[in-house]
Amino acid sequence: MTIVAEVEVPAGYVPQYAMAFGAVDAPAVAVHDDNPLPVRAVRKPAASIPLTGTLAASGLAGPFVPELERSIRLTLTGDWSGTVELLRSADGAATALPLTAGGARWGRFTANANEVVADEGEAGARYYLSATLFGGTLAYRVAQ
Repeated sequence: MTIVAEVEVPAGYVPQYAMAFGAVDAPAVAVHDDNPLPVRAVRKPAASIPLTGTLAASGLAGPFVPELERSIRLTLTGDWSGTVELLRSADGAATALPLTAGGARWGRFTANANEVVADEGEAGARYYLSATLFGGTLAYRVAQ
């Protein structure tokens, strides 16, 4: 048995059972593979608070509390000499360990930099900036 949808007066149309869209003053067009919805993924800016400051002597700055599933960018500027390293802790700073990639140190700098250093996926992780300075003033920013 074949079921046929009949158009009855006064409607003059058959309601569509699928998604459709159209421009102002234009007919609606069904959504299908050749005519997808005109959308794009929109991501709000990160809500994390950047860790920023300056150091004129060796020290530890932090914590930076990242938003999950976002890249973390480290920016180092100024006229300074020494070593700066980003540390990560997942236990409330009881242990802050250096970043590694393939077993080698990562996120360790001896000059100005502007790089993505990590992507965080673990709730509760915190980042700290450790600086051993021999001279000058370091300006830093850890942000998403």
